[in-house]
Amino acid sequence: MLNVQNRWCLITGASRGVGREIAKKMASLGANLILQSRCRKHSEETAKIVREMGIQALSVECVLEDAKSVAAMLSEIDSTSLNVELVFNNAGLMSQYFVDYTSNTLEDFHQAMAVNFYAPIQIAYHFLPKMIQNGFGRMQLTTSGIANEPELAAYACAKAALTKFVKDFACKLNGTDVMMNVMDPGWLRTDLGGPKAPNAVESVIPGALVGVLLEDKKSGRWFSAQDYVDMDVESAVKKAESVE
Repeated sequence: MLNVQNRWCLITGASRGVGREIAKKMASLGANLILQSRCRKHSEETAKIVREMGIQALSVECVLEDAKSVAAMLSEIDSTSLNVELVFNNAGLMSQYFVDYTSNTLEDFHQAMAVNFYAPIQIAYHFLPKMIQNGFGRMQLTTSGIANEPELAAYACAKAALTKFVKDFACKLNGTDVMMNVMDPGWLRTDLGGPKAPNAVESVIPGALVGVLLEDKKSGRWFSAQDYVDMDVESAVKKAESVE
């Protein structure tokens, strides 16, 4: 299992939900954290939690729908000269639910793609070149197993595009110590998943971490967080090594 002690890790959507759970667990493993949220003050509670664990934490902000805002955040991170080696591209937005599933609007698709696809790949393209140059890095993008729900077509299509993006990098990254995979958290009781979801947000740990903690030099894989419920981190990583 990868030793993340003192490595700098960027987590998007870190103010709540899955992002906060990832932040707390990564902090417990010794990683220092850059915590993104829409407004800097929103991630300060997460920052306070991890700082009390003896971890360095920096809060940054950007509006993911706005490519210029994302670029400004990335420039701010660069200005710190911190070596970001681990990235959890976690933040996402659920699209509108269209009861009349033939009435989805282009506006809904544009927003879903902006947050769930364009922003994550903008972040990926920023950090991947340096990771490749340095010969080390880990990146995980959050996908979804949503299927057969044209009522949520915009969200589903954006996540499918994200998965395709990651899978196609495998032919370039496999065999190197730069790894990029996707993680499906499952249907969770969060602001995104809603109160009727069957799984507590805490159930994503440790499964939400395995794609970053592996050392087998394989990329392009799909990890379902719910496959690792009630496991310790080391056992989860060992199980994940068998995923092709």
